Amino acid sequence: MINKKIWIMGLVLMFMFLPRQTYAMHIMEGFLPAGWCIAWGALAIPFVLAGFFSIRRTVGEHPKTLMLLAMAGAFAFVLSSLKIPSVTGSSSHPTGVGFGAILFGPTAMAVIGLIILLFQAILLAHGGLTTLGANTFSMGIVGPLIAFATYKIVKKANGPQWLAVFLAAALGDLFTYVTTSIQLALAFPAETGGVMASLTKFLGIFALTQVPLAISEGILTVLIFKAISSYAGDELKDLKILSKGV
Repeated sequence: MINKKIWIMGLVLMFMFLPRQTYAMHIMEGFLPAGWCIAWGALAIPFVLAGFFSIRRTVGEHPKTLMLLAMAGAFAFVLSSLKIPSVTGSSSHPTGVGFGAILFGPTAMAVIGLIILLFQAILLAHGGLTTLGANTFSMGIVGPLIAFATYKIVKKANGPQWLAVFLAAALGDLFTYVTTSIQLALAFPAETGGVMASLTKFLGIFALTQVPLAISEGILTVLIFKAISSYAGDELKDLKILSKGV
């Protein structure tokens, strides 16, 4: 009887830890061909350099914003480390990059995103070193660019602050996964239908879990932004997020 239970437990553990192919947003180590790793890394470099100079200028002019920058990085690190199983057998997670993009601009998040992805690849086995350029391009560059542009467009249209923050965070999250889908489709076109057929498959996998996650991240970011506005109003005015008269 005892031996039978041990066998059952062994089988359960074996199936739990069997390696499975997943389509997590962070493309895993060794998954992309070398040519694509180099290409995405080369495309990410100019944005990272621009972000480095942007951060140095902002912190130099407004040293008190350094704490906010650290908080934006911690926010993105924690959210993007929360891998949630998907009904499709893949995994999804929020990105947290929209918050930092609103405060410090899109290129600053290229630097923050690179640091986060590097730590996650080394410490959490989430993503990889060879795919660092591709993951930085999706989460640290495209996501923040979409988030920043969305925030500016809504504000220019005189939309309320909460709506601008919500849409920026949600769309920044969503387009990170759209970019990952494009990267995977380009590297692994389907035998029938090519890149477009492969892109449709990857977008379908991510859409089931990422749309509700993007909405949740938008709501969470609105709450965090409201709290920051109460306790760090002067720093937000220095960053021109709030007007001096508020």
